[in-house]
Amino acid sequence: MKIIRNVEEIPAKLLNPAVTIGNFDGVHLGHREIFRRVKKSAAELVGDSVVITFIPHPLKVLAPDRGFRLITTYEEKERLIEASGVGYLVTIPFTREFAAVSAEAFVRDILLQKIGMKKLIIGYDYAFGRNREGDVTLLRRLGSEYDFTVEMLDQIGNGETSFSSSAVRTLIEDGEVEKVVPFLGRYFSVKGGVVHGLNRGSRLGFPTANIDAVEELLPKEGVYAVKVSYADRNFDGVCNIGFNPTFDSRKLTVEVNIFDFDGDLYGKELKVHFVKRVRGDVKFSNVDALKEAIASDVAFCRGVLSGISLLEYHEKG
Repeated sequence: MKIIRNVEEIPAKLLNPAVTIGNFDGVHLGHREIFRRVKKSAAELVGDSVVITFIPHPLKVLAPDRGFRLITTYEEKERLIEASGVGYLVTIPFTREFAAVSAEAFVRDILLQKIGMKKLIIGYDYAFGRNREGDVTLLRRLGSEYDFTVEMLDQIGNGETSFSSSAVRTLIEDGEVEKVVPFLGRYFSVKGGVVHGLNRGSRLGFPTANIDAVEELLPKEGVYAVKVSYADRNFDGVCNIGFNPTFDSRKLTVEVNIFDFDGDLYGKELKVHFVKRVRGDVKFSNVDALKEAIASDVAFCRGVLSGISLLEYHEKG
């Protein structure tokens, strides 16, 4: 996949491009279905498949006070889109000035003049451009005028609910990581470097790796059964996200105890995949009660994770 980080970097019109546009935060199964349709259309046109997205997310620019948190980092989003097998990813810098551009100008000046679009595929109820005026009605009118076709996909879901980034975000915030899998097709994950902590885990008999997570969105505070990826290997483990209330800490930490691992992880990068929430973040009456709870958590997580394979998105082609 070729990544174009600014439309000015497009050297010439692409070959009969089939295009989709969106934020694609989380790259859930609905997004992946759109990418499949784009690839199929590109094959029918004997042309290029193109995904267009925006960095930063428009809400970061237009509504900064909302505290909007991304499901995935931009880097992870690019990796997941690349795994879908599309030919081009165009990431357009989003600014307030860009937000003022009309949908018609965007179609004419960028999608047609810069990219040479032949077909546009959009998700259900998607709109773009100034005041979200670029809806399917306007796009189909422009298609007739400028000679491109528009396909709007029906709502994509699993038969019970529609796939959406907002639904995924809510489930993660509520700690319902098991329910995220049918939306994402993979476990929700965070990654980051291992940093020095207060060594409380070692003193309690359960050494932990303290992770400086790069993701904006973390699951609700609590204890989770997790899969941990490190150095091309996967391990089982238990992860605690919280403020260590037994010790009256005020700093949110992400700590992982990796089962059956012996080695120095400081400065290394880990990826933690959340499989199941075990319990909430609890303040125990004393250290002995905490140690007993951790031992119980470890035993429970070993049982949960036994025989479970890691779910990740590796599709290509």
